[in-house]
This record gives sequence, C-alpha cells and structure tokens, in this order.
Amino acid sequence: MLEKKKINPQVLERFQYSTDQVIDKPFNWKQMWRLLGYLKPYTKKLLPLSIFAVLITTFVRLVIPILIGVYAIDKAISGKDAKLLYGVVAMIALLYFLSYVANMLRIRWMNQLGQGVIYDIRKHLFTHVQHLSHRFFDQRSAGSILVRIMNDTTSLQDLFTNGVINLFMDMMMLLGVIAILFALSPELTMAVMIILPMMFFISTKLRKNIRRSWQYMRIKQSKLNSHLNESIQGIRVTQSFTQEKENMAFFDGVNFENYEAWRIATKKSAMFRPLVDLTNAIGSAVLIWYGAHLIQTGSLALGEFVAYAFYLGMFWEPISRLGMVYNQLLMGMASSERIFEYLDEQPIVSEKKHAAVLKDVKGHIVFDHVSFSYDEKRPALKDINLHIHAGDTVALVGHTGSGKTTIANLITRFYDPTAGAVKIDGHDLKDVSLQSLRNQISVVLQETFIFSGTIMENILFGRPHASVEEAISAAKAVGAHSFIKKLPQGYDTQVEERGNILSVGERQLLSFARALLADPRIIILDEATASIDTETEIKIQEALKTLLNGRTAIIIAHRLSTIREADTIFVLDHGEIIEKGNHEQLIKHKGEYYRLVKAQFNMLKVM
Repeated sequence: MLEKKKINPQVLERFQYSTDQVIDKPFNWKQMWRLLGYLKPYTKKLLPLSIFAVLITTFVRLVIPILIGVYAIDKAISGKDAKLLYGVVAMIALLYFLSYVANMLRIRWMNQLGQGVIYDIRKHLFTHVQHLSHRFFDQRSAGSILVRIMNDTTSLQDLFTNGVINLFMDMMMLLGVIAILFALSPELTMAVMIILPMMFFISTKLRKNIRRSWQYMRIKQSKLNSHLNESIQGIRVTQSFTQEKENMAFFDGVNFENYEAWRIATKKSAMFRPLVDLTNAIGSAVLIWYGAHLIQTGSLALGEFVAYAFYLGMFWEPISRLGMVYNQLLMGMASSERIFEYLDEQPIVSEKKHAAVLKDVKGHIVFDHVSFSYDEKRPALKDINLHIHAGDTVALVGHTGSGKTTIANLITRFYDPTAGAVKIDGHDLKDVSLQSLRNQISVVLQETFIFSGTIMENILFGRPHASVEEAISAAKAVGAHSFIKKLPQGYDTQVEERGNILSVGERQLLSFARALLADPRIIILDEATASIDTETEIKIQEALKTLLNGRTAIIIAHRLSTIREADTIFVLDHGEIIEKGNHEQLIKHKGEYYRLVKAQFNMLKVM
C-alpha cells in the first residue's frame, strides 16, 4: 500500500507557492464551442470525410437488425423461402464489409484530424506565451507552464481523435434507434424508457464532482512537474548541501498527492459506466418480461421482438459510450479551462495598433521623470531623469536593489514605467513596435543561457541570416575563437542543454559573440563580466573599445575595471540617481562612488 512520506515543514514551505487553482466555473457550451473552433481548418476535408464514414457505419448498423428480424426470421425462415434467406445473408455480408471499410477510413481520418488539432492548439499556446510580458513568467514556475503546453493539450487528444466524432455517431445512432423502437412497438418502448429519469439523475449528480476532480488532478500534476524541473536544474546545489533526502522526501509527498488525485478522479469517473450498465440490466429485464407478454398476446411478432432486442442493445451501447465521451468531455473541459486561462492572459507590455517602426536608430536614450514598481507597493525607481547621448558608454553602479537592472528592463521594454516616459531618439517606447525596438538592442546577462545545438548556432541565434564568416569574426573580436578551435568539432561542436560542457567564462564569451553579431545600436551589459577571469576580461575590454565605438552602451557592473572607462557613471541608491560623472570626477567628489571604489580596493588588497 502506498504511504505518504512526512515532509519537513520548512522544505514544504519552500515549494508551496503555486499559481494553479481549481477553476470553479459551470460547464458551459460557449467555452466548448471555442475549443471546437480548432476544428475549423479541417471542415473542408477530414471532418466531412469522417462524418460521411460515420453515416455509412450508422446506416449499416441500423439496417442489419431489420434484415435479421423481419426479413430473415419472419419472412424467410417462417415462410421457408431459401432464396430470400440467401439473399438476406449476402446483403448482410456486403453491408458488414462496407462498414469495415468505412470504419477503417474513419479511424485513419480521425487520427489525422485529432493530431492536427493538438498540433494547432499547442502551437497557438506556445506562440501566445512567447509574447507575454516578463511579469507572467515571474509569477509562474517553468514546470507549471510546461504542463499547460504539453500535458493539458495532450489530454485533449482523445477528445478530438475519438470523442467528437463518437459523440456525433452515438447521437445519430441513438436518434435512429429510438425512432425504430417506437415504430416496432410504442408500448414496449414506453415501458423500457422508464429507466431514463434514473440515468439522467445519475449523470447530473456526478457531473460537477467528476469535473472538479480532474481539475484538481491537473493541479497536482503541474506541481509535480514544477518540482521535477526545479530539482533537475538545481541538482548541483542539492548535492553540494547534501539535501538529497529532504528533496526525495518532498518528491514522495508530491508524487503521492498526484497519485491520490488521479486515483480519486478515475474512481469517480469509473462509477459512471457501471451505473449505466445497471440501468441497462433493468431495461433488459423489462424487455424480456413485457416483450414476452406482447408476443403471447399477438401484439408483437417473434422476428420483430428479436430485432427489438438488437436495437435495445444498440440503444444502451451509445448511452454507455456517451458516458465515456462525457468523461472525455469533462477532462477536456478541465484542460481547456487551464489552456484558455493562459490564452486569455494579455501582455502587460503591448504595442499600439499602428506602432511606429524604429529606423536608423542613433541610440539617444532619455528617461523623463520615470518611476516604476514591480508590485505597486515598493518603488524600484523614483522620478528618474536620465540622458544618455548616442554613442556614449555609461555605467550604472550601486548596491543590490538600487534599480540598475530595472533601468535596463525599461530600455528593452520588458516592463513599462509606472509614471513618466522612456524615449529613444525622441520616440516614446510605448509608441514603437516591440520588434523594431528589440532589434536595435542586445543584452548580455550574468547568467548566460546557451541553447542545445552547435556553437555556431548559438552565435547565430541573434542574427540567423548572418554568414559563417561574420559569426567567426564576432567570436574573434571577443576572444572566443581561441577556445572554440580547441573543441573537438570547433564551431560544429554540439553543446548540451544550458551549455554544460563549457565553463562559465566560455559561455559568457559566447553570449558576447552572439550579442555583437546582432549588430545592435544599443548594447546592455548586465554584470556580463562578473563570471570572467581577469585575463579574459582584459581581452574583452580591448575588443569592446573597438566594437562599442559608435554604439550606445549601458554597463551594469561592480568591477572598477569594467566601468572606469565609461563616459558617464550614474550612481543609484534605492531607485534614485544620487551621483553622476566620469570616474575622475566622482573620485574627486568623494561621495558614494568613492566609497564603493575604496571598499573594492580594500577587498582586493586583503585578497
């Protein structure tokens, strides 16, 4: 028996935060029609073909009991007409073959349709998420987002591959069977249908409970994926602090919660089919008891009774399948609600309908009375007025949390200012298109992200259409060429996820080459040299003197060697600019910058 492990409360608290919640909305067809809207591209070929195949199959199944009961039994066998009997048998065989072909084609077409719809939904969701603002990703774990894009879309596969067309087929079958049952014997049909209110009560009672159970299961699955993602990425930290047992204990707890949520959801869903079968058994008992009475009184022929029994079995069959389709519908609704929650998320940073395109950018940056807060409570910037002339190299210094990176985020328009305006060459960034803005800017961060692929592909990432020669020139300019040539396949060397085969410094050099190849008018270096050794940094400094010539550069750094050559240094403290000037001017002023430099000098002297 599975047993949930006890988790250290402090460890649990570390992983407790989650943005996923049970979305308690009534089942509504408006949302289901929105989901079914993804079928639109397939309404010209695959869907009509599938429906045509369903109609053939349904027609065959509705005709065969009449052939068996009325023609084979009541006419051919009772009338001892061998010729008619052989004809009926041949017709039935032909119809079954036709049904086989139609079913085979239906399954093929519906699988193509279902996979196509899942492809479209996943593409739409991923494309939408790509354009959401940074705040969206700040508030959600990578694992949670991964579950929405992968697991929730995959859970819709059965619904589109089988559920939709089976629903149509079963509804057609049900209507056809009901019509034939009333045509054969209205009295017997009314007697058998007495159990329908019971079935309606069962399905209504279980519906909401089942849907909430599947939603809850999705949340637990999201939490499990989130923890797995974090654990794999942080394995080195976990091992260095010998926290493997605590981590495994928490995983056991989360894994058990996921198991329990799935078990409860499937248990509730599994109740539906047996209850339908129970009503089926009651209906069959009524059929035998009352049908026998009708045969004895001469109100119903034996062949008609046999056909009626066939049709009644066919009546319960779609009812039972509709229960399964209903479960698929509930699972699909739970997943679609989570998918649409993301699709309805709008980027906080958005461009205007007719946004201007930045052309021939010189790189003159102005902060006009800019204030900003990440959470609308604590100000990150307070009434900042800042002028950076085109082609200048400026440095932003200050203690952690002083607002340096926030300024860089506003220039790239990852966020919009709470008050005031950020301008480039006189254009308010809110009035220009995001693509034209970010095409003019390259950002190099302290934590460099290297994608899976070759060294060359990573350098070309910012400018895919650049030539190999241009990429190699960029690598040479930042001093990356020498270590790349020593790799087994040089520029064609495959790097693993996050570039783990490279050292921290080598990854940083690659990011420099990637940024410089993009040929931006504005370069932002956010602690970009923090992970590079002194020898490598000297090479980079020499390269930057040439490469930054004519470009506007914003350097965020603590190292004196990185910022002392800047044209202007801005010193920030708690979101305000408290000093500005070049290195010599600020040293003479003996203010905050002087104290920062002195503290760093004393630290180096101690080392």
